[in-house]
This record gives sequence, structure tokens and C-alpha cells, in this order.
Amino acid sequence: MSLRLLSPLLLLGLGACGPDAEPVGRFPLALTLERAVANDVQALQVAVVTRGSSRSCIEIERTCLGTQVRRDDLVVLKDAQGREGRALRFPVDLATLQSGGSLELAVEVPVGRDYALVIEAITTGATPGFLGSSCNYLREVNAGDNPPVIAAPLTLTGGDCNPSIAP
Repeated sequence: MSLRLLSPLLLLGLGACGPDAEPVGRFPLALTLERAVANDVQALQVAVVTRGSSRSCIEIERTCLGTQVRRDDLVVLKDAQGREGRALRFPVDLATLQSGGSLELAVEVPVGRDYALVIEAITTGATPGFLGSSCNYLREVNAGDNPPVIAAPLTLTGGDCNPSIAP
């Protein structure tokens, strides 16, 4: 049974500022979580992988992304606070989400083609844990506004891996 916990506004991408800034795209993203995942998730980890069409989302969703791709296959993202990395983590306030609130994320995604967007549900702590993920093909990210993405449901798969990805 799915909960629509992260409805409508996980926002990926803010417009770039200044003439030297690399162009980025933005689009709204909706995500659903299975109840079993929702009760344990402490953070969402967002990553965008190059050559998305050559990858199997079914395989990617089975275990930690970091064990399946090379670091260079991940594009560098930037959040609203200016933090950069090949994967960005966002804390999840379950009480707010379960009472009908939404989670808003802002991430700059470089303009490009043939990406896969991967959102991992994780536990945090001394050794982060992988709960499950959602993989979505992005044919193209244009500068400015892009059509909304309805993310594949994030399902509980668990895994004996550490989801950490080095910046």
C-alpha cells in the first residue's frame, strides 16, 4: 500500500545566476513511498546518472546506487544552500509528511540528455542504511522549467550496503 507522502513538490533545479553559471534545469517531482519504507526513512539521497537509457532501473532499484556506478557517471548537483555533490541528502520529517505536509527540495541539475534520476530512501547514523529507491529516466533536462516528473514509487527492497556516495 502506497502513501502519497512526498506530493507535489520535490523541486529539482533552480535557474542559474550570473553569466558564467552553467545552465541548469528545474522541474517538479512527485514521489510515493510504501508504508513500510515511510516508517523508517530518515533521509532521501538524490543522484543523477549519465547514460540513463543504457541502464536498467529495475537493477538500480535493487541495491545502493554507489555500488553499481562509477563516481564519474554521476553529475554534480547543487542544492539551495550551495552544497555540491554527486549525491545530495535531504532529511525527511515523517510527522509532517504523514500529516499531509510536503517536502520541498531544490537541486540544480546540469542541462543535458539521457539521464537517470535516482532517489534513495536511507537511514542515517554512523553507518547509513539503504531502504529502497526510485529510478526514473530523464530523456532531456532543458534550461529553465521542464515538464513535471512523476517518480516511480519508492518501494522497500532493503540491502546490505552503505548508500554513501563521495562528493
